[in-house]
Amino acid sequence: MTQEDAPAPAPLLWDVVICGAGPAGLTLGNHLGVLGLKVLIVERLPALLDYPRGVGIDDESLRSFQSVGLVDAVRRHTVPHQILSFIDRRGRTLAAMAPSAQPFGWPRRNGFIQPRVDRELAQGLAAFAHVQLRLGTAMERFEEQGERIALALRACDADGEPTGPAEQHHARYLVGCDGGRSSVRHGLGLPFEGRSESTRWLVIDLADDPIGTLNAAFVLDDDIPHVTMGLPHGVRRYEFMVPDGADEQAVSTPAHAREMLRRVLPPGVEPSIIRHRVYTHHARIAPTFRKGRALIAGDAAHLMPVWQGQGFNTGIRDVTNLGWKLALVASGRAGERLLDSYTEERHAHASAMIDLSVLTGRIFVPAHPLLKAVRNIVAPAIARIGPLRRYITEMRFKPMPFFRRGAVLHPGAVPDPRSGVGRMFIQPWVADAAGRRMRLDDAIGLRFALLSWSVGAEAWLDDAARGVLRQLDALPVVVKPACQLHGAAGAEDGTVLLADEAGEFKRWFDHAPGPVVLLRPDRVVAAICQPCNLNAALQALATVMDLRPPRAGAKA
Repeated sequence: MTQEDAPAPAPLLWDVVICGAGPAGLTLGNHLGVLGLKVLIVERLPALLDYPRGVGIDDESLRSFQSVGLVDAVRRHTVPHQILSFIDRRGRTLAAMAPSAQPFGWPRRNGFIQPRVDRELAQGLAAFAHVQLRLGTAMERFEEQGERIALALRACDADGEPTGPAEQHHARYLVGCDGGRSSVRHGLGLPFEGRSESTRWLVIDLADDPIGTLNAAFVLDDDIPHVTMGLPHGVRRYEFMVPDGADEQAVSTPAHAREMLRRVLPPGVEPSIIRHRVYTHHARIAPTFRKGRALIAGDAAHLMPVWQGQGFNTGIRDVTNLGWKLALVASGRAGERLLDSYTEERHAHASAMIDLSVLTGRIFVPAHPLLKAVRNIVAPAIARIGPLRRYITEMRFKPMPFFRRGAVLHPGAVPDPRSGVGRMFIQPWVADAAGRRMRLDDAIGLRFALLSWSVGAEAWLDDAARGVLRQLDALPVVVKPACQLHGAAGAEDGTVLLADEAGEFKRWFDHAPGPVVLLRPDRVVAAICQPCNLNAALQALATVMDLRPPRAGAKA
């Protein structure tokens, strides 16, 4: 047999191929790595991006990084509890965001340097032999073929342009985390229409921070609104809004960057510019985040203006929601309908974050001069009203994810956000039977948990309910008042006993419709009930999640 007659090598079969090695793609790769899936991440550029991008991480994103063991590495590049102020042209503070509460276990506002965090996420993939990251590789085309999706991959040159022969790969699912110009979204034929006027910003990062303060401020200059922000490792970020009609080539030059810096820095300061770049901010969202075996996440699914600093975090929420669902479906433990819940749960919240970002921009930087004058008069007066000031300071205006539909089981016919179902569960500090203190998620791991307050629910489970919990690999957890756990022996049936260190569980369950909750791996409350109703709740939830009988050889 000649070399020409030899059969082509069998295409590689991956559980998931991720297109794009930005924060969403790298985070999804880490989640799927922990969950045991065979994953390939392809990125057309030869290296991770190193130019200025996102600068704000919230508590939900840190909780996601915690679940894959990377939160300590990420936090080395953050400024916890960073205050964001809106300042008028006279130097008066119109509003300030400085939330102090940590319901999810981490500070709600954190400045950060995205390229360094991206590198930590990429290095985290090295822990998984079944996850590969291939830089300088483009996904050229894909086609769904029955129960798999065929992909053509090609090596790229230093500019990210495909070169050389195509490699054929097969995967169960494809996820596009490849940015606003997503080739996956284009391949699916999904529209990505704008929902507001785009704005351009000149972004400049400085070394050896000449200002030194670690907080952030939007300066509402009537001519050129701008942002100043202290970041880790001595970096200072400035962002200047580019006036409408300005020539992009002209405002992208180093000379223009220095001219803008002279407007805001003290006289005589010669800044050390690390990099500068012009960005265009849009408000867009795709109508669905899934079509067949291909899905989109992060900037590939939605784009939003800079005003709330939520573009990065919204992408992390996407993949945290999607990862465990892909793991259940790819392993055969759940059917395809579970993946429909990804769009059901994430689309509405991403849309709400876009609307908030657009509204914030229109309030603080209105287009009409008359509205600017009204803002300058009214905003300082509003800032003196205590309840309104606290509403802004504590970020109560921020839409929190609440899933009316999806992989959740609401206790009533009408979804009620006060029940706790469809919302993220709190993350207090706990202690185990040996007295070791830890955060709740560290005691559970990246998995489902059947969490009971004070009394376990084991005695109420029938065989069918136990089967559902085995299918979900749910960890039984009982949280007790700390005084009850002192000196107690550990449980013998695999149940984890934890102490309510500060009474936060007690306060949460005081207002809940039942003492038993099923927590999803993304820490959303999937169901809540009384122990005597647990069997019926688990059976109903199995239907909602489209759980399937385990197949022979299926992954646990």
